[in-house]
Amino acid sequence: MDPAQCGGRPCIRGMRIRVKDVLEMLADGASQEEILKDFPDLEAEDIRAAIAYAARYTDHPVLTAA
Repeated sequence: MDPAQCGGRPCIRGMRIRVKDVLEMLADGASQEEILKDFPDLEAEDIRAAIAYAARYTDHPVLTAA
């Protein structure tokens, strides 16, 4: 994440391709091949890294007040 790039949102390898955009494309049913065709600077590992990022940052404890 770079505060001066893409509003500080997580990007892939310093490019102006946001992790969110890749994840949304996957959620909308795009295949890895389609994403790589639309973004020729991406590599298959970048897509896996975006998924891993999402998995890591959505796994947080939920605290409830007793």
